[in-house]
Amino acid sequence: MTTPGADRTDTLTTVRAELLRSARADAEALIVQAACDAEAVLERARNEAEEIVEQARREGAAEGTAAGASELLRARRTARAREQAARLEAYEELRRQVTERFRALRYTADYPGLRDRLERRARQLLGPDATVTEQPGGGVAAHAAGRRADFTLDALAGRALDRLGADTEALWAP
Repeated sequence: MTTPGADRTDTLTTVRAELLRSARADAEALIVQAACDAEAVLERARNEAEEIVEQARREGAAEGTAAGASELLRARRTARAREQAARLEAYEELRRQVTERFRALRYTADYPGLRDRLERRARQLLGPDATVTEQPGGGVAAHAAGRRADFTLDALAGRALDRLGADTEALWAP
């Protein structure tokens, strides 16, 4: 026969063992669940990180494309400005050379005849009473009744170039 205290100890031991086993089972289940939850959180974090990286790549590519386009536009504008400056410089040099050649006509044997033709042309335009004066740079200037005619060699050189118009660009076009 067992004593009432011994039965009680056996019962407590059994209950205690059952509580420990239940607690261990619960703990193991919690650990397994926590591991699953952690893996799910990590997987979501990995997916989110991949999405962020991919979005950053797309944005970077878009920004790079925009920056490249902007840089290309800036380079084209710079090249165009340099080309225009070079053309202007070439035109100004052409104008200077043509003007020098026209001015050099003053020192030729044909200048007196040219000067007379310029004076006649001025009088044709302004009338026989026009005042015609020879200019220091060569050629003549005339005025009559509020009108003026410029037949200086510099003006004639300028008009000759102006008549060429866009054709002068053929001189330096590729």
